[in-house]
Amino acid sequence: MTFVKACGQPAGMVGTRRQQAIRKALRALVPGIPLADAETVLALAGRVQMKALPPSSALWLALGSHVRHAHTDYDHLLAEGYERDAARFFVADAIDDVLSGWGCQRSILDEEEGEQAH
Repeated sequence: MTFVKACGQPAGMVGTRRQQAIRKALRALVPGIPLADAETVLALAGRVQMKALPPSSALWLALGSHVRHAHTDYDHLLAEGYERDAARFFVADAIDDVLSGWGCQRSILDEEEGEQAH
């Protein structure tokens, strides 16, 4: 079951405005995300460390982090001794594949190219 099917509008309106904004952004960004993954991403986006960020930024960072750790070999690469940036490079395509499969139109690779330009 996906997050969008499980959380219709009335159920999605519970919580603070920030929580509502994060849930709304999640439904729009990755409409096909499985419910278990959505719950984890929402918890990560709602952490105290994310409060200073706009809801959409907190969501994007939480989504990328969750997919990187739960759906790729990132942690395995780190355990093998890869540097963080190298491990992220090697799993970027896998992250995008997962996000794309959930209906996401954004790319982790676009974000990384933008960071390198600065």
